[in-house]
Amino acid sequence: MYTILPRSQGVVLGVKISGKIDIDQEKNLIAKAEEMIEDQGKISVLVVLGDHVGVSFEAAKADIRWVLANMQHLNKIAIVTDSKLLAALVAIDATFARMVGIQEKHFDRDEIDIAWHWIETPV
Repeated sequence: MYTILPRSQGVVLGVKISGKIDIDQEKNLIAKAEEMIEDQGKISVLVVLGDHVGVSFEAAKADIRWVLANMQHLNKIAIVTDSKLLAALVAIDATFARMVGIQEKHFDRDEIDIAWHWIETPV
């Protein structure tokens, strides 16, 4: 399940994910991002991941397809999690994201305020 965080505004979409994301939830989240892109042109996304996060194969496939088709509309991506594995994956992905003009960064959960400040600071 996901929750749009109340601090989301303007070009920033903040999302908290907990439990498992299915294809219907992914479609709703994509629709929200597309609505923001239509209004703003480019957006930044902050994702807070809970302890036991999962995603259905269909939702993961839809997410990857959407990101690949919309990279030009993404400024920054902040991933907030205490998972060391995900932190390492974000570091690897950030290298490739830079190649297409996206800034991507990992933050531990106790750095949530720093993450919000980073994501809200204009590029």
